[in-house]
Amino acid sequence: MKVNELNEMTIAELDQQLVDIKKEQFNLKLQQVSGQLENPTRIKQLRRTVARIKTIQNAKKVEG
Repeated sequence: MKVNELNEMTIAELDQQLVDIKKEQFNLKLQQVSGQLENPTRIKQLRRTVARIKTIQNAKKVEG
């Protein structure tokens, strides 16, 4: 997800996005443990997206 898209979201939408990403991360970790993970770079992408979302949330809290 691009930073511009995240900046346009509200804090509630960002919270929901975080929940969805955490669920996907959990599923990917289960696949990794069982040896069924097809795209290991997806875990890295999700970690970075979580960091972006949290950074934007903190910036919005400071502004508002």
